[in-house]
Amino acid sequence: KQHIIFIVNCCHTETPKPTVTIKPAQHVFRGDTVTLRCDINAEGVTSWQYSWYKDGSVNAFSDKQEHTFSSVTESDAGKYSCDGGERGGSRTSHRSDEVTLTVSVPRAVLSVSPQTWLTEGDPVTLICEVKGSSTGWTFSWFTLTLSSDYRYHHDLLSDSSRGAGGNYTVTSAALNHTGVYVCTAGRGEPVDYTQYSNTQLICVTGVSPPVSLIVSPSRTQHFTSVSLSLSCEDQSNSTGWTVRRYSDRWGLKDCSSLRRGSQTGSSCTIRDTSTYDTGVYWCESESGEKHHPVNITVHCESVFLYLFISQSPYFMFWI
Repeated sequence: KQHIIFIVNCCHTETPKPTVTIKPAQHVFRGDTVTLRCDINAEGVTSWQYSWYKDGSVNAFSDKQEHTFSSVTESDAGKYSCDGGERGGSRTSHRSDEVTLTVSVPRAVLSVSPQTWLTEGDPVTLICEVKGSSTGWTFSWFTLTLSSDYRYHHDLLSDSSRGAGGNYTVTSAALNHTGVYVCTAGRGEPVDYTQYSNTQLICVTGVSPPVSLIVSPSRTQHFTSVSLSLSCEDQSNSTGWTVRRYSDRWGLKDCSSLRRGSQTGSSCTIRDTSTYDTGVYWCESESGEKHHPVNITVHCESVFLYLFISQSPYFMFWI
């Protein structure tokens, strides 16, 4: 009796699962160059045809292993995945896990070193940065001015040539450097600019300014619900000067645009003060010269002033 034994060699081929990578990073800025890559590891397959998916739907931008956005935009953001099929064969892959590409609008950030309050002759540096992105940017600096119709204007600093360095340095600050500054950054061709940065106020004080800001009552700490008067006075005459204010909350304002504020000649009166009137005030000429900045604070309630004289006890009195 003869027995015939058949030996069947069954070889199970596992279906591969691709992986998607994004370079240089998954979170990038508008204008960056971004490359998507799909990797499929399977023995015996030398050539794949790739399919790309964005947010779950097939995307026909490429059948290649890699796809590059030369200048990525917000519309390119999304969740990407891929799969593949063997060219000239029957092998296929699973679809990869989704990888998220996030595209942000770049924003310039302005800071000041070493400080914002200066004395004539002090050096000061304006530092403009694009947070999280450091390559390929050029920078420009501006002063923020207010027109007679209360519109903001950005005046490019005449000696602020656009360059790769993010610093603008004044080696010897003068009184007319008092003002509100912003910056922008740009890159690419055509140039893609960031929005204007945050504002930074620089105040320069001098021994003998050409004009003085006279505050009445004569102090820098004030209370709410009182009247406050500010006037610009020089030795010759007090015409042609305007009182301006800057605050972090309200930005740059003319006296007559303030809440309960009115300008008469070179004098500004604020009736019924509130904490919103806290800010830096200065005198500004018709030609844009800025002089004698004064930091004024308005408190909600009375404050106490403590004096220590020699070894005597503290004295407390109302301001």
